[in-house]
Amino acid sequence: MADAYPSVAGVAAAASAFAGYHPGLCDLRVIGRTRENRPMHLLTAGRGRRNVLVVAGPHSDERVGPATALRLAELVAQDPRLHAGADTTWHFLLCLDPDGSVRNETGPAVRRTPAAHFRHAYRPPADEQPEWAPSVRPADDQLPESRVLVDLIDELQPFLQCSLHGNDVGGSWIQLTRDLPGLSEPLGKLSAEHDVPVQTGTYDALFWTGSGPGVFVLPEPGEHDRFDSLPEDVHRSTWVRPHRYGGMTALFEVPMWAGRKVADPGLHPAPEPALAALARLLRRQSERTRVLLAEVRAVLPAGTPGRAHLLRVVDTLAGVCLRVADDWERLYPSPVPLTQAHLAALDIAARRIPLRALGMLLRLLEGRSGIAQDQVRAVCERQLARWADELEEGHQPVWVPVSAQAELQAQAVLATFRHLTEA
Repeated sequence: MADAYPSVAGVAAAASAFAGYHPGLCDLRVIGRTRENRPMHLLTAGRGRRNVLVVAGPHSDERVGPATALRLAELVAQDPRLHAGADTTWHFLLCLDPDGSVRNETGPAVRRTPAAHFRHAYRPPADEQPEWAPSVRPADDQLPESRVLVDLIDELQPFLQCSLHGNDVGGSWIQLTRDLPGLSEPLGKLSAEHDVPVQTGTYDALFWTGSGPGVFVLPEPGEHDRFDSLPEDVHRSTWVRPHRYGGMTALFEVPMWAGRKVADPGLHPAPEPALAALARLLRRQSERTRVLLAEVRAVLPAGTPGRAHLLRVVDTLAGVCLRVADDWERLYPSPVPLTQAHLAALDIAARRIPLRALGMLLRLLEGRSGIAQDQVRAVCERQLARWADELEEGHQPVWVPVSAQAELQAQAVLATFRHLTEA
């Protein structure tokens, strides 16, 4: 089996064959369509009265989720204790953002380097991400994918929603909208089996409450839960929608490349100068990104497909760098003790934002020929390679095979399900 992420079409085809192989137990249906009229598929396994909803592909550049969903469906179908014995039906939304995910299928199909990953990565801003959009867009201007997910949650009223995420460099961790004490133990064992570090400090959940290594619990409404530079509101997102029915959401992160520094719980010896250095890095990268953005804009014909959209995304990312830099300068003294893991996670986050921006600039230049376009493309490619090399030098990432990513994530979902139902 190739060490590669399955395509959106490949996942749908595999799910169709799987459902056909398990008549009476599994069904596959289209529950909606995307902004670009792609089908959104829901695979169902079991006939129980209680529902678990598994959401794959919430972020288009985090590609492990659909592979995990197929592996989970297989594990559920093989074990009646997970469906009939638990009076549970499992529902797998195979990809929440097919339009964005298809854009990430360019480039090498199999194992790739960090530079190649960011070169071909596509990640839209928060208002175009179906999980986050309900928290940042007006109620009368929601994405069709968001409406599909919200309607599905309202229909199923799941006692557990599982959102399948992935990070580029780092470790495994779980974010919970309600606490499940003791979940860190199975997460630690599963991660060790796959030689993946448990991430004890994260950019995403720095202000969340720790519930054991690698498990983070959403603070109560009104408490600080995200950096000020991030526009999303967790308490208005699809993550908390199951709460109105007595349910909860668990988010599962696994890395493409393992980075050991994110597992170091030791206190950082000098967090203030380290944060200041990261802020300076972000400002330099923002300035450089804006220079390259202007050069790309100058050589692109007005009719270039996706021109306005991708230029806006890159401009947004350059602005994000500055706002994040402000956040990090204000972080010390921190409301949480800053560990080596925290600073490693912040360092990775600082480096991935401009790498994503450069990847999208290069996407705009694809298929464009001419002296000016070739020159600008070469400059962007050299800059991306340099920044990717700096990420690798600082964190020594080790590739985690796709099968291991999916297996770790699937088993973490099952451990959470058992923890919740057997408590």
